[in-house]
Amino acid sequence: MDNHRALFLIQQIYVTTFSLTNKLQIKGDGYFEHLTSRQFMVIAAILHLPENETTINNIARKLGTTKQSLKKLITIIENKGYVITVPSQLDKRAVNIKITEAGKQVIKECDETSIKFLADISKDFSIEEMETLWNLLKKLYRFDGEEQDGFEEEVQYKIDQIQSDAQTKALNEFERIRKR
Repeated sequence: MDNHRALFLIQQIYVTTFSLTNKLQIKGDGYFEHLTSRQFMVIAAILHLPENETTINNIARKLGTTKQSLKKLITIIENKGYVITVPSQLDKRAVNIKITEAGKQVIKECDETSIKFLADISKDFSIEEMETLWNLLKKLYRFDGEEQDGFEEEVQYKIDQIQSDAQTKALNEFERIRKR
């Protein structure tokens, strides 16, 4: 086995992953009007958790971040009026993060924008390439034995169901951009 080559490759993978994460965040911020990419992902994580399990710990675990970093983001989003904290009914020591009506409205607005962003970043990839990349990224995530608590499940929008014509429009736009 060529350990020098393996070391070089993992260094390049690490640096590229680090740089890509920053680039995606910066470019993604340009797509959203009222939220940053990180703030959008916090709300998306809340939507992917059962309603009574939206604690700081659970949201942080889903996003792969620290509780301290998440608390700062929650404070910013709360100050914008998009979320509120309420006592947990399951654990009296914890609080749940709930999306407000203003938060529901802003996430609806961001949905179409996020689909355009995802189309733009995926337009040069085939479905097979995206599946391979996703599987390799999940494998990399498991380097320490911890599985990613991802976003695979369909979100049951706690925000009124998005109308099917809006979903169809967004999917058509996604397809149009990817065909360029």
